[in-house]
Order: sequence, then structure tokens, then C-alpha cells
Amino acid sequence: MVTRTDGLLGPAEVRELAARLDIRPTKSLGQNFVIDANTVRRIAERSGVQPDDVVLEVGPGLGSLTLALLDRAECVIAVEIDPRLAEQLPITVEAHRPDCVDRLEVIAADALRITSLPQLPTAIVANLPYNVAVPVLLHLLATFPSVRHGLVMVQAEVADRLAAAPGSRVYGVPSVKMQWYAQVQRAGSVAANVFWPAPRIESGLVSFTCHPPPASTASREQVFTVIDAAFAQRRKTLRAALAAWAGSAGRAEELLIAAGVDPGVRGEQLRIDAFTRIAEAAAVV
Repeated sequence: MVTRTDGLLGPAEVRELAARLDIRPTKSLGQNFVIDANTVRRIAERSGVQPDDVVLEVGPGLGSLTLALLDRAECVIAVEIDPRLAEQLPITVEAHRPDCVDRLEVIAADALRITSLPQLPTAIVANLPYNVAVPVLLHLLATFPSVRHGLVMVQAEVADRLAAAPGSRVYGVPSVKMQWYAQVQRAGSVAANVFWPAPRIESGLVSFTCHPPPASTASREQVFTVIDAAFAQRRKTLRAALAAWAGSAGRAEELLIAAGVDPGVRGEQLRIDAFTRIAEAAAVV
């Protein structure tokens, strides 16, 4: 095996590992492996991971980012859906970071089905599979309230949506739901040529700092149901968009007024607190 002196993986190491394992990156699993060590270093640095962090990494692939995170974290829990990659990851860490093997936990599973982990994670840092990035991130934040912060790499368009502010052209369901969990911001861009295979689209980094959910008598599920209804028909006013959810347009208007929300506005103008008030009003009005 080719081994870099800095302990990270470059193009030669990634391709050698893939060839030895007979791995051909598949679009269905969202596999695009990072082959540039400088990009990996940048992601690890911007993640804000501290020595006491337990990092949850989804889709570690061949281990490029895992190696960099192990230098910074107390522990890395890597969740990998491909059993061949999950089996190889400890071997790769042994070869490149032998002193870190005991700080790596590998879970061979679908991240969307994870409900427990050997340790409670405090950070999420991952190159998320493009095809399921938002569902995975929201699922993990709902399942592990121990998470304090994170940095994820996703499709650039998705990064813009996650970090969008009210009134933005790309503000939508992911934007609002992330507000339930965290303060979110764009943290940079990643060029296609640092991946193998190179995707046809640019990638973006999104960082987030978690906060307590809004104080509310409504549950997260109730609030998220309102959000989904409000954005199902983006061009409609909330009075019209929430008619089916409320039972009628008149009832929707009544609930909106009770929540202190103008029935004539659209969902893309509201933050999470307004959707929370609407869900609360539905329970009492």
C-alpha cells in the first residue's frame, strides 16, 4: 500500500484502495471520494472539532476525512452503508494512523435508520451523500440532541437552501427545519476536481451551531407538518396553502390571525418561530 508521509490519502492512495477492494463509486449510494488532502485539511479545520468531541461521520468512504478528524477528536464514529468500505476503514486507519485505531468506531448501517450509537455524538462532520443529504442531517439532529455543532459537505444548491434566510429565492423546507435545531451558515465551496469521480456540480460546506428547540406547546412533528403544508404550494398565500391542513381557508385564516401571522404572506417569508405559533394555535383555537 502507498502511504503518504502526512498520513492522509491522496489520489494515488484512494485509487489503489478502490482497485484493491474492487470498488467502483456508485451514484445510487452517492459515492464521490475526496482525493485532495488539502481539501480534507480545510474541512477538518473549519469543522471546529475539539479534543473532547465525539464526531459522527456519515459516509466515510475510503477514509480521507476520517483520518483528518481522528487527529482532532476524542473519537470518530463512522457510519458507512457499504459493508466493504466499513470493513476496510479500520485497516486504513491502522496503516495511516496506528495510534488512532482505538478512537475509531465503525458502524455498517444506513444513517437514515440509525437510532443509537456506542457513544453520544457532540459533532457531525461529513461528506454527505448528495441524494439523501437533507433527510440524513435532519434525522441525525432529531435523534441525537447531544450534537452541539457540525460541518457538512453537500451539493452547492442544497448548501444554499440549508443556510438561506427568509425571503430568499431558495428559502424553503430545509431552511426552516434546520432553524429548529441550529444556527446555520455557508462555510465555503468545494470544486468538483477534488473528488473521484468528479461530480458535475459544485459542492458547498455548511456549518451549524445547535441551540435548544423553540419553547413551544406544539411538538416538532406538529410544527414540521405546518412547514410542509406551507411550502407545498410556494406561490400561494398561507391562507390558501394551509387550507387543506386546517380544514378550510377560513379556518386557516383564523389560526394565522390567532398566531399573529398575516394570512396574506407566503411561507418563504417566515422563520421557525412563526410556524411554531401556528402549530400552537391549531391546538387551542
